[in-house]
Amino acid sequence: MKELQQHIAEYNKQMKLGSIPKTYQKLMKYLMGLRAYFIRQYANEFVIGSFYQGYMDISYFPITPKVLKAQQLKIGLIFNHEKMQFENWLVGQNKQVQKEYWLLCKEQQWDQYPLSSTAQNSIIKHPIIKNPDFEQLDILTKTIEKETLQFITAITNTFPNR
Repeated sequence: MKELQQHIAEYNKQMKLGSIPKTYQKLMKYLMGLRAYFIRQYANEFVIGSFYQGYMDISYFPITPKVLKAQQLKIGLIFNHEKMQFENWLVGQNKQVQKEYWLLCKEQQWDQYPLSSTAQNSIIKHPIIKNPDFEQLDILTKTIEKETLQFITAITNTFPNR
């Protein structure tokens, strides 16, 4: 418990400085706005799931193209806090589906996007924007949209129907 107390002291110090809470709030506001943007633009093409704020590790929302929904697959639009980057993940609806598709990709030596080292959290993790520029949010949003749509197209072409 002493280690936790040391972390709490550092956490308290950082919270009092004020930068982390303000930045986190603005980041969450942007990510929720990004989800709303995808809903407005793609409501007829994709099912956009709920926003998951996370534990300052990752924040994300799922995007499910109709063709992938039938296969119990979805795309995660991820913000990785530690790496400070946006990523697209291919994930299963549950761990069993995820492992099945991960093994399928591994057996077929699929190399279009990097396969996750294990099926624990995802099938594929693909970084789309490293060190994003939050000063120009419109450009950032358009870049995320473009990269995510390319990823979705590649995945849906690879797994059209099983």
